[in-house]
Amino acid sequence: MADTGPRSIPHALGPHVALPLGGIGTGNLALGADGGLRQWQLHNIGNHRGDLPGSFFALRVSQWEPPFDAVRILQAPAPTAEQTHTPLVNDDHVPNWQRELLEQAEPMPESTFTGQYPFGRVDFHDETLPVQVSLEAFTPLVPLDVQNSSLPAVLFTLTLTNHDVTPVAAWLGGAIQNAVGGDGVLAPDGVRAPGYGGNVNRVHRDGGWTNLVLENPSLAPDDPGAGSMVLACDAPLTTALPAWTSPHQFLDFMRSRQPFGPQDWAHMPSWIADPQPTGTWSRARPSPTGATWNGGLAGQIDVPPGQSVHVRFVLTWHFPNRYVNFTQFGGIRPEWGATRYRLGNHYTTVHADALAVSRQVQQQWRGLESVSRRWVRTVAGSGLSATETEHLLAQAAIIRSPSFFRDEDGRFYGFEGVHGASTTMWSGDVGGSCPLNCTHVFAYAQGLAKMFPDLERSMRRTQFEVMQAPQGFIPHRLIAPTHLPQLWDRPIGGPGEPALDGMLATVLQTYREVRTGAGQDWLRTYWPNIHRLLEYVAATWDPQGTGMLHGIQPSTHDIDLAGLNTFMGTYWLAALRAGEELAQLLGHTDIATRWREWFERSSVAYDDALFTGEYYIQVLEEGDPTKFQWERGCLSDQLIGQWWAHTVDLGYLLPADHVRTALASVVRHNLRTGFDGFDHPFRSFAVQDETGLLMCSWPHGGRPATPTRYCDEVWTGIEQQVAAHCLMEGLTEEADAILTGLWARYDGRRRNPYNQVECGDHYVRALSGWTVLEARTGHRWDATTGTLQVAAMPDGGWPVLTDDGWGTLRPVPDGVEMTCRHGRFEIERLVVDGQDLLGGPLMLATGEVRTIR
Repeated sequence: MADTGPRSIPHALGPHVALPLGGIGTGNLALGADGGLRQWQLHNIGNHRGDLPGSFFALRVSQWEPPFDAVRILQAPAPTAEQTHTPLVNDDHVPNWQRELLEQAEPMPESTFTGQYPFGRVDFHDETLPVQVSLEAFTPLVPLDVQNSSLPAVLFTLTLTNHDVTPVAAWLGGAIQNAVGGDGVLAPDGVRAPGYGGNVNRVHRDGGWTNLVLENPSLAPDDPGAGSMVLACDAPLTTALPAWTSPHQFLDFMRSRQPFGPQDWAHMPSWIADPQPTGTWSRARPSPTGATWNGGLAGQIDVPPGQSVHVRFVLTWHFPNRYVNFTQFGGIRPEWGATRYRLGNHYTTVHADALAVSRQVQQQWRGLESVSRRWVRTVAGSGLSATETEHLLAQAAIIRSPSFFRDEDGRFYGFEGVHGASTTMWSGDVGGSCPLNCTHVFAYAQGLAKMFPDLERSMRRTQFEVMQAPQGFIPHRLIAPTHLPQLWDRPIGGPGEPALDGMLATVLQTYREVRTGAGQDWLRTYWPNIHRLLEYVAATWDPQGTGMLHGIQPSTHDIDLAGLNTFMGTYWLAALRAGEELAQLLGHTDIATRWREWFERSSVAYDDALFTGEYYIQVLEEGDPTKFQWERGCLSDQLIGQWWAHTVDLGYLLPADHVRTALASVVRHNLRTGFDGFDHPFRSFAVQDETGLLMCSWPHGGRPATPTRYCDEVWTGIEQQVAAHCLMEGLTEEADAILTGLWARYDGRRRNPYNQVECGDHYVRALSGWTVLEARTGHRWDATTGTLQVAAMPDGGWPVLTDDGWGTLRPVPDGVEMTCRHGRFEIERLVVDGQDLLGGPLMLATGEVRTIR
């Protein structure tokens, strides 16, 4: 696949760039391409407009000869909202207080953003300064390592390079608002907000770092806003302004600094510092009712001519009191009584408070940064293009968005997304979209299972132990806390009855988890659930044993799908094959044989009934509703089960030539270039000159009066599913056309490359994009046999990932070289481009390299 351009996104072209920073289940904030910090979402609720006024970085530069002294806000000027408006997204939102500060103080004239998730870098450009300035930020990301990928921390590195001939004295300032007590919903008016009051900031020096600790001891321990935050700086000569209310006070504080050494600490005013080199220095008095304090640190450095100096800042947080603060489906609403439906946060059980997190990060910074960069280099240094690398690495950003969280016991949950501009018509723009663990949406989300298989297994555990009804069916939504009655006997919503595609996907997901290392003991535990589920589906939707599913089939389109169709049909075929394989693994040969016979009967029946010679259609039967169907239309998802089957090596579900023909037809008919004048009945996810894959079209007429819901929309989760499937079938041009259009829409100019949007931001269906990586590289890992497969390799080789480790595989003269970069590899078979290369088991630990000839 050709590289479509550089990774560098100039600020003028990337106003929608907002790099999420934060760990799995911790909430986060974002770094904009202009250098601004926004989308503060630390308080256990998603909020793209979450704001912390007075939180920014600043620089003061001073020279003796020629005399020079200047203070800059490390943020570029903000464009107007009219200049950057795109329907259904708001990543370009710049808070009013930032706009006012940039008008009243002096910003950096320009900025350029480059990013390879989890790293983002902003280079500032100001020819009037004697130094060049850059800001890099990341949160540690280590696939397979849930704990280190779940740190509630952002690590910033500010770099000054002196391109002048004389030395420069500089102060790098970090400012932060004490947000303890806030609700994460209402934006503070300066330092005032409901919940504020009694906030205390204290300065603590430890191990060469200066920590600004932000607390609120006046709050009850179980208050939803209770917690702590820390901003720390590693510059040896760091002064603090613990309590202020206006950004101009902090900027004046920076202007008043004079170059000093350790001997000068004793002469500092008491409200700035104490002469003690270690321990707590100063503590601000509690803030008044309804208000909080801002606080700031200023790290002093000297930058010799021609040299670069780095200063590190750490921001950490700790908000343990997560409650059910969202309205659930089925008419179940939060009850704010004695229990208040407390869920807690797993990340806060690892550390006592934000200072403990900060200390860990300070001590382990180099190791955490090293392994995170190792992951980026593993992908970026392979044969993937720069554009592929940028967008495929960004898959992990979805997992670490507020779309996901873990309760105090470690159970993993997911919304469909985070409310935002795409959800205001029905549920506002704050909170989680469509709770919880929606089976029909998570049916697309492959990336979580591969990067963090333990978390995916947690979701299977919840499905089988909590969600599954005694009859065998599984509702497509979870009610939290899990001790509450589940949705077994009431309408659910989106759709009303339990989604059939979600149930069939559960069988496939279980087989995938076994292939990614869950083990036979794990499978044996849940085998009765799988058996009961498949038998329930067969008895309910095919009681006559025709091989085809009949009647109402609730689906991810939020409607009651009906009739004979390959959207549900290929799911059914794939689930039968997965069930057969699971039964064989446990020695249930009679069940495996029965399901195999059903599969073969079904495959012939679906192909005979629905293939037109061009693609697969829907055929309604007597009594089926005609509303919200597609009939003779060309549905982009018509082969979704085949995509699933290829990802777990289940073979073809329908004749291979028919599959390829139908898939090529999907792209030919549904990929639209240019949306000017296009009628968007619901939501506009592609506009103007953009390219996108429509959910459905009617190339030969016959569009129903009320067609399938969302047919005219463009969903990235479907686009990536279809593109990956095209790659698996050798339809490279078709895949390139889809992905080029998708990635161009999310290049930072109109939409955020770290936030694919559907019914909410950071929509989890977009995790189907992980299969683009697997399809491009031919990557398959089967832990049940210890088999790793990849396609023919370019010179750069491919990234490889098992359930125990990750690294690289690249060609060398007369063989291949395998490097384990994290964890360990235990491989029984290595298949490259169809050729078996191993004569025996291969075991590698981190850092080890083996050449296989």
